[in-house]
Amino acid sequence: MIAQGFVHKYGDNVDTDVIIPARYLNTSKHEELAAHCMEDIDTEFVNKVKQGDIMVAGKNFGCGSSREHAPIAIKASGISCVIASTFARIFYRNAINIGLAILECDEAASAIEAGHEVKVDFDTGVITDLTTGATYQAQPFPPFIQNIIEKGGLLSSISERL
Repeated sequence: MIAQGFVHKYGDNVDTDVIIPARYLNTSKHEELAAHCMEDIDTEFVNKVKQGDIMVAGKNFGCGSSREHAPIAIKASGISCVIASTFARIFYRNAINIGLAILECDEAASAIEAGHEVKVDFDTGVITDLTTGATYQAQPFPPFIQNIIEKGGLLSSISERL
């Protein structure tokens, strides 16, 4: 599985209240959540993001509350993958559960800049900055997690097996 898109970059400790502000948690509609994704940290994100784009961030991405709304908003906005130095553990699990591809790679998160075009090979974990030609190695997901992401989330993956 491959993802390729342009980078939207953020810093350390991006919490779930910034990813999707609490004032929008009264809806479970994915399109509505996407319409407000990142607006408290990047008011132009929803106007700039394109299907397939990639989000890059620093340490502790997704810290804060345990709500699934945050990874849902990111995925519904069109982001195909989030690369960060580290993820908050609950966000990490919620992202996998809803089928949002995420990779931890400190070197890539530090070096890749906003606006760069990036390609991610989920089978190998290789992240290529197509703008600079640099490559980075993340730990690839095991096949069962790749299957969850490819099927669009844990529930879809399980229901297909039944």
